[in-house]
Amino acid sequence: MHTVELLLDDALDHAVRVLWSRLHDAGLPSLATHRHLTNRPHVTLTSTPAPPTPPPLALPAPVVLGPPVSLGRALVLSVSGLEDLQHLVWSALGAVSPWHTPDAWTPHVSLALNLPADRHSEARTLLSGLSPLSGLAVAARSYDTASRTVTAL
Repeated sequence: MHTVELLLDDALDHAVRVLWSRLHDAGLPSLATHRHLTNRPHVTLTSTPAPPTPPPLALPAPVVLGPPVSLGRALVLSVSGLEDLQHLVWSALGAVSPWHTPDAWTPHVSLALNLPADRHSEARTLLSGLSPLSGLAVAARSYDTASRTVTAL
């Protein structure tokens, strides 16, 4: 599969990495320990079986991150401000993933994956009081899940 992802401006990227570190420093699972070269805070808009050629994207685009919420076994930051852009990309690509249909898509930036169910409350409490983080989505990329490589879009 190939994703279409938006990357965050430097300030938002740094803020998310600080949250990754806070979780890790508290002994909780965190993406701070995921060392693959492609690992960075991002918002996935959709995925497709073939390398995507999305329509022109109006970037930079305003985005707001927060608060932390549980999404299955993951702890994520909710994201607002990208719904129209996601719908445009999804429609243009004819994406097949049921998670990325506009009415099912949950915009987010991941903080921790595979967080044990009994630790979600602890993680959310650790990050409670977090003010919404405003900034910009500044670039797009595609991640190829087979080759584990990224391509700038």
